[in-house]
Amino acid sequence: MTAPHTDLLIVGAGPAGMAAAVTACSHGLSVRVVDDQPAPGGQIWRAIETVASTPRLARLGQAYRAGADRARAFRSCGAVYEPQSELWQIEPGFRAFLTRDGQARSVTADAVILATGAQERPVPFPGWTLPGVLTVGAAQILLKTASTVPERPVWIAGCGPLPLLYMTQLLAAGGQIAGFLDTTPRGRASAALRHLPAGLRRAGELAKGLAWSLALRRAGIPIIRHVTDLRAEGDGRVERLRYRTEDGREGEVTAEVLLVHEGLVPSIHVPLALGCTVEWHPAQHCYVPLLDGWGETSQANLFVAGDGAGIGGAEAAEPRGRLAALRVATRLGKLDAVRAERAAKTERAALARALALRPFLDTLYGPRAQVFAPADETLVCRCEEVTAGALRARAVEGRPGPNQLKAFTRAGMGPCQGRQCGYTMAHIVAAAQNRKVEEVGFFRIRPPLKPVTLGELACLDQREPAA
Repeated sequence: MTAPHTDLLIVGAGPAGMAAAVTACSHGLSVRVVDDQPAPGGQIWRAIETVASTPRLARLGQAYRAGADRARAFRSCGAVYEPQSELWQIEPGFRAFLTRDGQARSVTADAVILATGAQERPVPFPGWTLPGVLTVGAAQILLKTASTVPERPVWIAGCGPLPLLYMTQLLAAGGQIAGFLDTTPRGRASAALRHLPAGLRRAGELAKGLAWSLALRRAGIPIIRHVTDLRAEGDGRVERLRYRTEDGREGEVTAEVLLVHEGLVPSIHVPLALGCTVEWHPAQHCYVPLLDGWGETSQANLFVAGDGAGIGGAEAAEPRGRLAALRVATRLGKLDAVRAERAAKTERAALARALALRPFLDTLYGPRAQVFAPADETLVCRCEEVTAGALRARAVEGRPGPNQLKAFTRAGMGPCQGRQCGYTMAHIVAAAQNRKVEEVGFFRIRPPLKPVTLGELACLDQREPAA
């Protein structure tokens, strides 16, 4: 039984994955791109090929429109593209196990670029599991893929550029916004100002953010600032929201839909499963893989590109993808080192420009303390229905870490494999034990990375399809 082989396997077809594929193919590498989505684009350019020829394109913004050209270049670059393919294990060496159309199979590669992007930071609070409570990212997916606009006015809670962008897109699509519960802590703006001079290299992005804010003001959207605590209540679905602000003011509003967002964190489950070294990113309050200047991890020939390497957006993801592809081409003898370094100089300059505004945004929109300290009754692990109080009670019995608490409470054992509870659990442990969260660490990740059925596993006994 022989698995199909390729020089380079790329996991993810977002900005980083597409850029890496185009670059690698241009240097003569055989490239296979697997992605769990039905079409290229990732989250930022999701459904771009479908939307590009419709009037919906104009209301999604200039940055979204740029994805149409990238998708065309990717489609024509010569890479083998396998959409709707779920990666559930990678063995060192490399052999990757995938499921597509209910059939499991494996492929091998000399090098791997992980371009798996990011996820929204989990925000557990009382009532966050009620029907009608979604993330802003989920709502944006519905808007991009199906032009779905909520029938009723929505409440949005959180901070960062994404809620502002989504609200302007929603208004342009004819949606209604009941109000915005802005959770940005007081004083953040003044703290962020020290990073503004460096960020002026991205003045266009600053102007874009100001334009979003002005659009919301012109639309008369009610904005309640410096919200610290939030609670969703209702009988079988969200019906009302209770909130408290920094100055102690409390309020209650009726709501049928609540969208929440408190920033993004890199997807690190695959690097962790392969034993890659990770480090704590204090500005982004998350772990990121330890990478060299090409995006290579502590495991040889395994690279991470895009937001999985640290949150930076599409304009940072593309040079990261190209840098990793250049290094792979050099390693496999398709590109000499001098030419690679010359090309890398241009890409590193582009990456530095793309990240120039990041310290300003990270300081301004870092998560508030309450995100990591939910009330005792709050479900933290919704897969296994484990509350914050249960975790706190066990965290002080001795000095257990996340993996011991996982065994004690089953938190992190569900289908999401700790993606929704890992960081909250780590912060709860750190607070209970008076430790820094980076000392606590994260779950030990084991395969399968995604749920896989016995029927899918049985397919591996059949002859592997040809490349």
